[in-house]
Amino acid sequence: MKLVNIGYGNVIAANRIVAIISPESAPIKRLIQEAKDNGRVIDATCGRKTRAVIITDSEHIVLSSVQPETVAGRYEEEPNKKEEL
Repeated sequence: MKLVNIGYGNVIAANRIVAIISPESAPIKRLIQEAKDNGRVIDATCGRKTRAVIITDSEHIVLSSVQPETVAGRYEEEPNKKEEL
């Protein structure tokens, strides 16, 4: 199973990721609030500002304090590291 680092020692299974998005828009803020109300939010920010929202195939929402571009880069970068070994 491939894991992606989402910051501060937290990882998520790469095959479960549906989308990595910015939390700035109103629809995403509503999506986060609805998920909080239903107990489907995993806060991996370690008390820092939320900069990326990761949506999983199980409809859980993972909040990360790392930029979406950084998470996406780590997601794409992992297979190349394994090929070099």
